[in-house]
Amino acid sequence: MIVIYPGSFDPVTYGHIDIIDRCSKKFSKVVVSVLNNRSKKNMFSIDERVKLLKEVLKEYDNVEIDTFSGLLVDYAKEKKCNKVIRGLRAVSDFEYEMQMALVNKKLDDEFETFFMVARGRYAYLSSSIVKEIATFGGNISCFVPKVVENAINEKIGGGY
Repeated sequence: MIVIYPGSFDPVTYGHIDIIDRCSKKFSKVVVSVLNNRSKKNMFSIDERVKLLKEVLKEYDNVEIDTFSGLLVDYAKEKKCNKVIRGLRAVSDFEYEMQMALVNKKLDDEFETFFMVARGRYAYLSSSIVKEIATFGGNISCFVPKVVENAINEKIGGGY
């Protein structure tokens, strides 16, 4: 069974990697799909996010990195896969993700959303928090792999 794990991954965190790791053990293939949302100000370009994901996920034989823009249901049809994984950290995530799952189901009745609950050690972790801590000079090494930490520090040093 193939599943899509969509997100912005700006940047990829240990929380994302944990979801991907767990999915890779449950599904034959995991398509990690980076959303190209041009209206959002990202720290990393789409190409940089893909490069970082490929680096931190290189040991996973059944994980593919891809990009998409537009509606997730349309992208899923292109990939011939109607199943997505969404990670949940808190009740607030569930409310938003439930709404999106229902909208996607309305757009495509065959579309299924599976929720995966974050491990407790990652329940507080988000890309936004990582960027904020880094912007103020905080240590982010426990939140992201070294290659991602270095890339963030380069961006901040370069005036992100």
